[in-house]
Amino acid sequence: MLAGVGPAAVLAELADLLLPRTCAGCGTPGAVLCPACARLLARPHLAAPRRFPPGFPPTVAAGPYAGPVRAAVIAFKERGRAELAGPLGTALALAVAGVLAGLRGPPPEPVLLVPLPSSAAALRTRGRDHVREMTAVAVTELRAAGLPATEARLLRRRGRVRDSAGLSAGERRSNLAGTFTARPESTRGAVLVLVDDVVTTGATLTEAAAVLSAGRRPDDGPVLAAVVAATPRRVPPAVRGDAPSAAHNPR
Repeated sequence: MLAGVGPAAVLAELADLLLPRTCAGCGTPGAVLCPACARLLARPHLAAPRRFPPGFPPTVAAGPYAGPVRAAVIAFKERGRAELAGPLGTALALAVAGVLAGLRGPPPEPVLLVPLPSSAAALRTRGRDHVREMTAVAVTELRAAGLPATEARLLRRRGRVRDSAGLSAGERRSNLAGTFTARPESTRGAVLVLVDDVVTTGATLTEAAAVLSAGRRPDDGPVLAAVVAATPRRVPPAVRGDAPSAAHNPR
């Protein structure tokens, strides 16, 4: 063993020799996520589905679900690259901070991060809960920044839904109706932030937000959402540069 070098460092170097690391976004050797790809996850913005579903919660994404970001999310979610929980969880924390920044005044305490539960079939296939892995990292990052964040598993997933690929936004909402139930826990006065990896049509977040909002009082904190990435909204060329400003309550 080299003098002054701990066993963990030696094992990490041996692992890099045997299994060289490559960036999950662009394939560049040497990093789990290279600096250029990581910067793509430092662009918090309001997610804007092509058609806002009624009740879609105010949602901030850390970056666009396209190019290297899409490749990194898929590598983490579907291809077993669990080490990406670090950079993707940090991006999720940035999105949470961004959506809280839109509130008037200081955010209510506590801030509860509510991970969207995966289906039982997805958990069996992947062997892990990737959203909770990111949530744990995000909670650590937010606490380090002085924000009293806590993970709260307030949702259960029930029943089976058919694959949403190829479904319209309305069909996705109908497909997801009744998918979630809320655990009987008090969240009085807390701000709830739904967290997930990606938002596309917004149907899943809308269904989950409706379940969490049921029974909450007007003086309770709001239900918001934060995701690692959002599908970029396609704006017709004729209206580029003249898009309406997004509000925190798109209803």
